[in-house]
Amino acid sequence: MRRLFPRFVTPRLLLREIVSADADALFSIHSDAEAMCWYGVDPITERAEAVNLAELFASWFEAGTGFRWGLERREDRRFIGTCGFFRWNKSWRNCVTGYELARDCQGQGYMHEALAVILEYGFSEIGLHRVQAEVHPDNKASIGLATRLGFRFEGIHREQAFWLDRFHDLNCYSLLESEWHEQKHH
Repeated sequence: MRRLFPRFVTPRLLLREIVSADADALFSIHSDAEAMCWYGVDPITERAEAVNLAELFASWFEAGTGFRWGLERREDRRFIGTCGFFRWNKSWRNCVTGYELARDCQGQGYMHEALAVILEYGFSEIGLHRVQAEVHPDNKASIGLATRLGFRFEGIHREQAFWLDRFHDLNCYSLLESEWHEQKHH
């Protein structure tokens, strides 16, 4: 029997499984070179790549290696981005978080709203102990988001990533289960 993908409703968002019908919205977001400049891969150029991306995100849940939620804005049912956990190591109880948002939806608190829900799920329901975020040092918006959620800077992963024909350093941030629960009660 297939496990059910966890769905969440926030004041402004529905967090749901990504399906093939989301390919056009994924293409719109992932082909926007300016919006995707910090994402960690080259922008996509063909719709078929968006179909593959939807299948990749869905495969993480099927394989038990992560979760990727589609963010659907409740007011107009528009698919505006994704967030989730990947590189999930169940024995170590840790994973990495990643996310992206349509450019015209950035800076409005949507991703904070979504990440707060999935972090609570990760720490309270699936037994995560540590969540890591790897953020480009020049991505001020993502650094601000991570720190507002309680992530702490740990150091720099030198030339960790490769996109747009060059290597990039990534800042490593982490959030521990105890820190998450502590800040929730303040």
